[in-house]
Amino acid sequence: MARPERRTHPGRHPDRFHGPRRLNDAGKGGPGGLEYRSRAGTRITYRARQRGVDATTWLHLALCLPAFLLSLAVVAGASLLGEAWLGVPAWLPATLWLVSGVLVFHRPTESFLARHLLRLHRPLPHEQALLGPLWHEVTARAGVDGSRYDLWIEDSSDLNAFAAAGHLVGVTRHALDHLPDAQLAAVLAHELGHHAGGHPWAGLLGQWYALPGRTLWRVAVRLAPRLRRSLSSTTAWVLTAGACWLAYTTLAASYGLPLLLLGLPWLTAAVGRRAELRADAHAAGLGFAPVLADLLEQSIAEEDGRSDRARRTGRFPAVSRLLSHHPDHRTRLHHLRKYL
Repeated sequence: MARPERRTHPGRHPDRFHGPRRLNDAGKGGPGGLEYRSRAGTRITYRARQRGVDATTWLHLALCLPAFLLSLAVVAGASLLGEAWLGVPAWLPATLWLVSGVLVFHRPTESFLARHLLRLHRPLPHEQALLGPLWHEVTARAGVDGSRYDLWIEDSSDLNAFAAAGHLVGVTRHALDHLPDAQLAAVLAHELGHHAGGHPWAGLLGQWYALPGRTLWRVAVRLAPRLRRSLSSTTAWVLTAGACWLAYTTLAASYGLPLLLLGLPWLTAAVGRRAELRADAHAAGLGFAPVLADLLEQSIAEEDGRSDRARRTGRFPAVSRLLSHHPDHRTRLHHLRKYL
């Protein structure tokens, strides 16, 4: 569950939750208190299979295939140029790029990205004293070895949490200071659900392997106006006509299949929304459905209290919702009803 209005980093699944300030005595025993089932010293049974790959992950990877093929063509072309100009074997850069995806699960590389790309830091002692027991409780309920994941803190004023790469779980400092224990544990359970389904690493792989193609496209978009200005009107018209003829020929030869690429953003967004609902279901299965429902009801009440202009996400809010990778709060609450 993420914040669609804010730019996010590759592979992150951020979440926005709004809740009351932390209760006295760390929120225990009150309306937002957490009922601990697995305290320190309790025997925990771990699942034989700690994580998997759910249907949304497979669908996301399938939708990334066209971008991957385009990037592969770009890398292959650059490798051939490197061989012609620099004498570097063409297979070497392409092979290194293909196998670079394994770094998604390399813990030192993840730590480097967390510190220098995502701008996160390890929990300080007092932060670890709060997060540690909550994470232990969540992972114990799931039968997962919590030490396989790394907890991180983001210095942000948003009430947010996120799952990233293969082992990163983070919360914002504001969420740490303002969410009661039960709500913070529910948020962590949701992020664990993303990792259990393979959503973060699939998102990061998709963005990484699409990077060469996207980079070439952005360069072409920037250079296009300069190229048009440097060409005469006749030459520009000839090139435009040639491009149109090539596009028509390609569509006719492929029975219009390339037009399906226009639907990729919509399909990818739909798969992202389904992944968020699956992460909610994972947290609900660990006993956090009432807490999540309470969070969503608070968020709905807060949104309803805003003006229509403040709530509007753009000129076409319906289109924005369809292109959002995160379902609205009412949809999430509807899917949680069966767990209450």
